[in-house]
Amino acid sequence: MKSDKKIAVVDFGGQYAHLIASRIRRLGAYTEILSNDEPISTYESFAGIILSGGPSSVYEPNAPKLPNEFFQIKAPILGICYGHQLLMLALGGDVKSSHSKEYGPAVLQIQNQGHSLSKSLSLQTKVWMSHGDEVVSLPKGFDIVGSSENCKYAFVANESEKKFGIQFHPEVTHSEEGEILLKNFIEICGVTSSWSISQFLDQKIAELQKQVPVGKNVFLLVSGGVDSSVAYLLLVKALGKDRVKGLLVDTGFMRKNEVQDLLENLHQVGIDLTVWDESKIFYSALRNEFDPEKKRGIVGDLFLEAQKKATTSLNLDSEHWLLGQGTIYPDTIESGGTKHSHKIKTHHNRVPQIEALIREGKIVEPIADLYKDEVRELGRYLGLPEKWIERHPFPGPGLVVRMIASPEKTPPKIDFTTLKLPKTAEIAILPILAVGVQGDQRSYSHCAVLNDCTDNWKVLEQSAVEITNFKKEINRVVFAPGIQNLDSFFYTKLTLDKKDTDVLREADAIVNRILYEEKIHTKIWQMPVVLIPVGIKPNSFGIVLRPVESQEAMTANFYEMERRTLFAIREELLKVPEISLVLYDLTHKPPGTIEWE
Repeated sequence: MKSDKKIAVVDFGGQYAHLIASRIRRLGAYTEILSNDEPISTYESFAGIILSGGPSSVYEPNAPKLPNEFFQIKAPILGICYGHQLLMLALGGDVKSSHSKEYGPAVLQIQNQGHSLSKSLSLQTKVWMSHGDEVVSLPKGFDIVGSSENCKYAFVANESEKKFGIQFHPEVTHSEEGEILLKNFIEICGVTSSWSISQFLDQKIAELQKQVPVGKNVFLLVSGGVDSSVAYLLLVKALGKDRVKGLLVDTGFMRKNEVQDLLENLHQVGIDLTVWDESKIFYSALRNEFDPEKKRGIVGDLFLEAQKKATTSLNLDSEHWLLGQGTIYPDTIESGGTKHSHKIKTHHNRVPQIEALIREGKIVEPIADLYKDEVRELGRYLGLPEKWIERHPFPGPGLVVRMIASPEKTPPKIDFTTLKLPKTAEIAILPILAVGVQGDQRSYSHCAVLNDCTDNWKVLEQSAVEITNFKKEINRVVFAPGIQNLDSFFYTKLTLDKKDTDVLREADAIVNRILYEEKIHTKIWQMPVVLIPVGIKPNSFGIVLRPVESQEAMTANFYEMERRTLFAIREELLKVPEISLVLYDLTHKPPGTIEWE
């Protein structure tokens, strides 16, 4: 797609930059994420530009900036949060630390509906604020469009130059009329209805045919998830079935009966797989490894080794065969894919060997520009059965990243008495570490456990937010259904071997069976079932249930499951001899990643 049919989103490191891009796409205009150091000619080629939020203060010496020439660009510009402050400061306004910081919901009072960006907005509308700094004076030519109680310049505009600044986040669903504002900006940029999955498909087919010319073919590593299945079908659509081969590497960390189910189901949609059982090699290489980054690196490298062996065995020489992957946008984002984004985790498709092959032009990633919801829509368009499209996302490395092999860690001593928690609440801290994301940065911290002090989900949610907001040593909060008194936890070393993996395989199968029986599978976006080396009996493990609601994996809320269903799952899990503890994750993303590693 030509640049002049796109809207650029300049990423300053905020967690919402890619959520903005996703929202704009859903509204019918394509977006592309840019850094703040592109040539001016690149910015000038876009139909419009959005300056995203970010964790910095614009007056800090090392805060990300844009060159002065940028602000002379004629294309419409919308600054959001940090982007708003940067725009105002660059054009002659002033920004200072606010005495009234705003985090969360606020009421925006529209004072001027005569601007193109405020068209159709209500005179009062709820918006989502998140800022400690504030614009205190406007550049010449700007008018106030709207204000909140604590932010006079919450919405400003220079209509003649099509430059706009807003202090709130229109891309989050908490901003009730944010979609109207974003639609207005798309219209101002002149790119209404310029993007759809069908348009993407036509464009991508043409791109793939150039990237993989006649004489070259693609060898795709298929996990059986939605992403790799859609990537396979797209490659077949573009290149023809004879030029695409699929390899399923059985790492030993697949779900129960997964390999046979995959072979049968994928065969029905024309995907013929070669299966390589590499489980012994994976078990051996990962034994006693606990560091999440090292685990992902080992898996990525072993996938490549399996691919090399397979290409040799199948006579697929590297001159004529490229490696295909089902990488999607969030995979690259969480691996630190843009200049100011902090690495949350290294995706197994982004280990150094893969990065080197990408630079050499030997990797094909047909859906790397799409978010999960877009991948599913494309899958429908390509004829993938609905039951396959609605499968929960499953990590490429498999169950290995759902087995927390963390060594025993002495929990920190934390005073929780200052927090606003239920009177009947008890708190303990797990003696292990888990991955989270706090302030747009990866964290590796402890998890707090709440007893079953209430059956009110909202109270549990408020407690989890309170703990993670005010206790930096904690990046996750879980609760223990059915347990009122939190006695001692027992640490049991977890080894990434077949025996321990079989325990998780059985637990995962139990949970997913009940989700389908209760007909709530499609209500939950993803539900990792995590094995942890902690139980309430010696030599036993715990299971963490992590159901979330999301659309694109950039943000997520934990799912409020009916207590009856939760206790049915708990009862079945505790029948597994090696399991003595069931926990339920109450953490939103952020501060917790969806997966525990």
